[in-house]
Amino acid sequence: MTHYDAVLSCTNLTLERGDRVLVRDISLALEPGQALVLTGPNGAGKTTLLRALAGLLRPAAGEIALEPGPAGWLGHAEGLKPAETVRQALDFWAALSDQPRDAVEGVMRALALGHLARRPCGALSAGQKRRAGLARLALSGRAVWLMDEPSAPLDAAGRERLSRLAQAHRARGGIILAATHADLGWPDVQRLDLGAEAAA
Repeated sequence: MTHYDAVLSCTNLTLERGDRVLVRDISLALEPGQALVLTGPNGAGKTTLLRALAGLLRPAAGEIALEPGPAGWLGHAEGLKPAETVRQALDFWAALSDQPRDAVEGVMRALALGHLARRPCGALSAGQKRRAGLARLALSGRAVWLMDEPSAPLDAAGRERLSRLAQAHRARGGIILAATHADLGWPDVQRLDLGAEAAA
């Protein structure tokens, strides 16, 4: 089983959208096994910060360090092709990341996807799509996970599976940064309220 030696940090990071500053002079540092939960109202810059850390958005100022990169990304879209079955999608992502075949089986068990293996991704419910998206992320082999509202479409059982998946990733030295409006209920996490930062 892979053990990660990951580092994620940013220093004096400022992010803009149009002519509006969303995030100003943010600094943070995460080491192996740590998780940071981003909170704050809509428009506070949570998704913008995640996108910058993922390398999808160029900062107006500041520096980002991510080792090893790139990060695994879970946004509002799950990264699944509607016509592919769940199993086909996960086999593809596992092969892309050089993950062994039994890794797909393990992730499908962990996220209760076995009975959906032959169902086209386009026919899944929102919660089922999110579990398949989480499986894709888990099979990415990435040490750092960036997650935007990971629990939003999940029911109670799905949120518990997400929690166990996150804890297992952290136990291997992985890092997680999650933006959320909900209480994820994860133990031993750092928190950053971007709403408080904006009001300061």
